[in-house]
This record gives sequence, structure tokens and C-alpha cells, in this order.
Amino acid sequence: MQKFLSCAQMRAADEYTVNTLGIPSSVLMQRAGEAVAAEVEKAAEEFGKNILVVCGGGNNGGDGYVCACVLLEKGYAVAVFDASDGNYSPDCAARKKAYKGRYAKEIKGDIIVDCIFGVGLNRKVEGDCAEIIDEINSSGAFIISVDIPSGISGDNGLVQGIAVNADMTVAIAEYKLGHVLNDGPDYCGAVVKADIGIKAEGDYAVAYEDADIARFFPERRHNTHKGSYGSACIAAGSDMYPGAAALCVCAALRSGCGYVKLSSRDSVKNALVTAHPQAIYLSQPDYSSKCLAIGPGCGDTIQVYEGIVSALKNYRGKLIIDADGLNALSKYDPDAFAQKECPVLITPHVKEFSRLTGKKLPSVLADPVNCAKDYAKKYGVIVLLKGASTVITDGERVVLNLRGNTALAKGGSGDMLTGFACGTAARGLNLFDSAVCASYVLGCAAEIASAEKTEYCTTAEDILEGIAAAVKTITLG
Repeated sequence: MQKFLSCAQMRAADEYTVNTLGIPSSVLMQRAGEAVAAEVEKAAEEFGKNILVVCGGGNNGGDGYVCACVLLEKGYAVAVFDASDGNYSPDCAARKKAYKGRYAKEIKGDIIVDCIFGVGLNRKVEGDCAEIIDEINSSGAFIISVDIPSGISGDNGLVQGIAVNADMTVAIAEYKLGHVLNDGPDYCGAVVKADIGIKAEGDYAVAYEDADIARFFPERRHNTHKGSYGSACIAAGSDMYPGAAALCVCAALRSGCGYVKLSSRDSVKNALVTAHPQAIYLSQPDYSSKCLAIGPGCGDTIQVYEGIVSALKNYRGKLIIDADGLNALSKYDPDAFAQKECPVLITPHVKEFSRLTGKKLPSVLADPVNCAKDYAKKYGVIVLLKGASTVITDGERVVLNLRGNTALAKGGSGDMLTGFACGTAARGLNLFDSAVCASYVLGCAAEIASAEKTEYCTTAEDILEGIAAAVKTITLG
């Protein structure tokens, strides 16, 4: 399990380490610079030993000056390019004074170390710094960014005008949200963490790994039967979108639950029954099922809205609302969750979430973690906010799903997610764990399928076929 901190959380951890544990900030800067230098040395074996360190005037620049001093002492051809405006933080000023090497007037080197801005950047990069970043990106050098690529927000990963396109990022002390949200993964390259002794304890966002997910697939006992593994009911599909129902059902059938039931119109059921005879086909949702999912491909009609309100008031199992179910709520009553009498998971993508909350899309993208947390806390629901890095929260805990790739950026992915989550909830997982498990397994399945068929050519059916291999990989290693 990996931790991911916001900028404010990282500052608090840094202050705690300095003020409570008594480790001077200068010592932390020395450790950070040495850790970066160690990564530069590794890269130099492949890319060359002419090193340019581009330093701003803040503590990120101070890390760069330490790195330059360490490499200079070891005999590397090092130069510093001063990208500051002439103002320096106290620690940076001290490290700049200690540096006795050469200063460069142009952006050139085998390896360029980007230390212009740290994770706290909260403005658009303009002027000279924008030009410097453009030159770094055009240099052809191997680029290593310190903590986060300059120009990327540490909180949300968005590009602030222009950003360094790094080949590697050395995360100082802890991973940051900006490494994995929005544009972050496209600009950070390979991210390695440097432990410099900062103590970060708190309720941080986490990302699960295989060992964390494997516990959701306990060994099945011999003396069991289909009733032991619960029933999942899915209300999905329409004349226009019968495939949404098919994908939901297929994913649920691979989740390990005992029964999968589909509630849909006759045309959808007739289209599916031959291909999927193991499912049970109904005209109305079965409220005796352990988990009920509503929405995929249903249309955002008043009838769908009324069905959701009925479930919120009268169903006592675990309820999942996705896609057109959420669109119907946005259209007719975004506050309908106030009527709920059962645990609820919603699985919107960012545009659906924007409509549901009334927040503008840029506001959601700028703070997806807190937007999802606030909504979950307000209505007492679990939110799975789909995006390049999915956010799952119950208003307190936050899990980021980092598995998957652009093979999932196609129609049908959300339907499979809903079906698999419904199935895992039916066989006993709570809705939070079902959301975490489903997003992770589908991401892993997409990686497996696209390794053979490429992210371009992988289809929803390919990902469905990858689910079994994903579960096997997760549980057996």
C-alpha cells in the first residue's frame, strides 16, 4: 500500500519533522539533494556524465544545489543554470553559496535536473521560466525532476501553463497526489521515492497493491453452494444500449457471486439469453438480492428516476447507481440520496459527477479528491469517481486506483466495473471494498489484455476475458 499526500499534508509533515522531531530543514535538504544525486549517477551510466542542474530560488532549488555539489565532488561535469528571479529562500541561499562549480548560460547537457519549482506551485508559469521549461523539453537530454516536474500542480497534477516533461521524477519523502492525478502521469515519467526521514502520519490517500486486493478473494470453502455466494441483480440496458446490460452481466458472472440476475425490457433479455444462459432474466429488480445495480444503458427517463427513488426508500441490500441512473438523478432530483435507507455506491465519471453536483468540470478536475470526499460525506454515500486515476472515498478514507491504462478509455468500461462491483458486493464485500476491488481488477485486466493487443485495439470483450487472468495474477502472484 502506498501513501499519497496533498501539498498541505506534506508541509505539515515537514513542519512536524523539523519542529517536533528536531531535524533541521538544512539536514532534510542535504538528504534530498544526496538522494537526487544518487539517481543522477545511475542515469549517467546510460545517458552520459555532463549534468546540468536548473535551480529556482526556493527549497526545490536548494535541493538542486546540494545535488550539484555532491556530483561535483565525485568528478562529474556539472553546471548550474540559475532560473530564479534573484530571490532565494534562506536554505537555498546557503546552498547556492556553498556551490563552487560552474554556471551555465544555456540549457544543454546529457542529463538535466529540473529543480525550478516544487510541489507548492499555485500559479501559471509564464515569462522566463516558461521559456526555460520549453528549452528543457526541447533539449533532447534525459530529464530528472525533483519532487514533481516544474509546472505540474502537486495537488491535482494539472499543467500550470507549461510543464517539464520528465523522464524520471524523484519524489521527496512521499508520493504526492499530483504524481498520479490528471496530467501528472504523462509528465512525471518513472517516479521513485527518496526517504529523507520526514515522518508523515495521518489519513492520507492510499493506493492498493496486489497483496491488498488478494484478501478480497479468500479461498472458497469446500462445503458451499451457489447460495453461499449471494445474488447480484442488475437493472440495465435499453433498446438503444442492450450491450451495456451484456457487459454488466458478463463482468458480474466473473466476480465469484452465486447468481446474476438481469432486470430489463424484453428486447434486451431476448438478445442476451442465448449467449448468457446462466443469468436469470427478470422484468423487475429483485429486492431480495444482496446487491442491486441500476443505471447502465437505461436512459435518463422519469421511469428510471422513479425506480431509483423506490430502491433508495425500499431496498435494504447494497445499492449501486451508475451512468444513466446518475444522469436521471441529476435531471430530476440531485438531492434524492437524502431519502436513502440502504448503503449506496455511486460510480460517476467526472462529467457525470459535474452534472450531479452542479460543480463546473474544471473545479472537479482541480480537486477531485476533496470534491468526492465532500459529496460522500454530505450524502453518506460511497463515491467512485472515475478518471485517469480513480478516486474512491466514503468521506473519510480515500483510495486511488492506479491500475489500468487507456484501453479502458472506451465505451463499456464503466458497465463492466458496475457489474463486477455488484457481483463482489453480492458475495459479501462491503460497497467500499467492492469499489476498490472492481476498479483494481478491471485495471489489471486491461493491462493484461492490452499487453497482447495494444491499448488502441483492446476491446471491452478483451478486458472481460482478462478478468480471470487478473484475479489469478493478484491472488497467486
